[in-house]
Amino acid sequence: QLKLDKDIKVLAENIQIKDVNRTIGELDCLIEKNNIPIHLEIIYKFYLYDESVGYSELEHWIGPNRKDSLIEKITKLKSKQQPLLFKPETKHVLDKLWLNSTDIQQQVLFKAQLFVPYHLLNNTLRLINNNCISGYYINFKAIDTLQNHQIYVPEKLDWLIQPHADVNWLNYQEGHGVIMAFLNQEKSPLCWIKSTDNTLQKIFIVWW
Repeated sequence: QLKLDKDIKVLAENIQIKDVNRTIGELDCLIEKNNIPIHLEIIYKFYLYDESVGYSELEHWIGPNRKDSLIEKITKLKSKQQPLLFKPETKHVLDKLWLNSTDIQQQVLFKAQLFVPYHLLNNTLRLINNNCISGYYINFKAIDTLQNHQIYVPEKLDWLIQPHADVNWLNYQEGHGVIMAFLNQEKSPLCWIKSTDNTLQKIFIVWW
């Protein structure tokens, strides 16, 4: 997408910053836009809204398997990823590109697909882009609510895709077996579901 933008020149991407033989971090992308050099961090995450976690709206967003969170990502971005640009180890990389860290803007492209509990599906949250809400999630104990649906469990690389009808749909019994195989490993699968009126939705079924 960046390369197709005529106003943007990609200078370098996935830049490993090393201290001798040890990698201390990575800059996602160095670009030039309208002759202005920019260090761009690119993030794409899936978060679920769990009000039992944390004390604020932003603290409620966690990964599907509870191994990461929005707050942790923001903290890492501010404390590690962005300061990396100014590390002494980064200077020789910038020198090769004829860049000086003091002239570089820092920007973040943060994309996400967000999932809320079913009862919050039509609510508006205050601190996030509500256009990122892609569906809802249910606990495995509520899996029987899908009995009248067909189910498709995409590979993780296909989580980005919007649901469409042209896949090999499973009936509830078949889908239940696939889903339980994930849940038994404490993994929360993302699923597409198709209702009897052919409405398509994207949901997570969580093990926790």
